Amino acid sequence: MDRRTFIMLAAGGASALALPKLILPGQAMAAEHIDKLMHSDAEWKRLLTPEQYDILREEGTERPYTSPLNKEKRSGMFLCVACGLPLFPSRFKYDSGTGWPSFYDVLPGHVETKVDHKLLLPRTEYHCARCGGHHGHIFDDGPKPTSLRYCNNGRVLKFVPDKAS
Repeated sequence: MDRRTFIMLAAGGASALALPKLILPGQAMAAEHIDKLMHSDAEWKRLLTPEQYDILREEGTERPYTSPLNKEKRSGMFLCVACGLPLFPSRFKYDSGTGWPSFYDVLPGHVETKVDHKLLLPRTEYHCARCGGHHGHIFDDGPKPTSLRYCNNGRVLKFVPDKAS
């Protein structure tokens, strides 16, 4: 093991090695420019339910198996409930068995990531690129072609079915 690898592991950077396909903290994927939506804390509290506020603005987590979107199988788009930015086409959704809506990919540039140190090992969390709302975490145990799992809090997604659905 070289010195750099040892230092990264010793500093808690094991997740950076385990998830090499992920975007580095603070970077967005290359895509269209997305204008930021800013509100004061008081405005967010007025616009969101208490549970949505907890998840989106305070990086909370809903209880597993509580989101009706877990069973959503129609063709359509999953949007950020706070600002309406499309995040996941339904074709990216799969049943991960975790109790949260899961996706193996995201629309390019529609989320931004950062490292979360709330648990023992660092994790990569993702936020809406428009409003900055916290949606969930990215893991490397998803299906092909990406092998990623975007584990999303369903209470902060809005599903819009295709007109044909």
